[in-house]
Amino acid sequence: MEHALSLFVRSIFADNMIFAFFLGMCSYLAVSKDVKTSLGLGVAVVFVEMITLPVNYLLQVHVLEPLQLGYLSFILFIAVIAAIVQLVEMVVEKFSPSLYNSLGIFLPLIAVNCAIMGASLFMQQRVLLDHENVKAIANIGDAFAFAIGSGLGWLLAIVALAGIREKMEYNDVPKPLQGIGITFITVGLMALAFMCFSGLNI
Repeated sequence: MEHALSLFVRSIFADNMIFAFFLGMCSYLAVSKDVKTSLGLGVAVVFVEMITLPVNYLLQVHVLEPLQLGYLSFILFIAVIAAIVQLVEMVVEKFSPSLYNSLGIFLPLIAVNCAIMGASLFMQQRVLLDHENVKAIANIGDAFAFAIGSGLGWLLAIVALAGIREKMEYNDVPKPLQGIGITFITVGLMALAFMCFSGLNI
């Protein structure tokens, strides 16, 4: 339980997919202009991670490792992620058409969001670590905690940037830095701030 909690907290702050590994940057930068849309996409990413990572963990531990088929992990992981994203897309379109329209092409692109694939690949690496290692994933509970933490870390990052970008619309940003320039500077400063959590260990 303590280990799962440690994985959960570390994956939100110390091992944040955006600020520690810069994974999922394309949709992160493109969608983070509006808090409501960012929140919708972030929740979708959390949901997809919450389902796909434990499923991929079970595939890794009970199928790929026993049969020595580790070289098929990319194909299997992508297939699982694509299937779950298709399900999420249909649910969002049915129950929230406005969010579906505002997300546009970025909703189906969750299937190739490198933050989600990266979480599965990090899980694969951490399964092989010694169980005493703070980053090791030893069971399905650890995998679930890591999945939710990684998703929430990405959600936190995109909503925080969206809030800052909304406020910056009312600020006098120098003309050469307006748009993506000031956004990159902001993301860099946020990443530096999150480095404070790098030594976090529960």
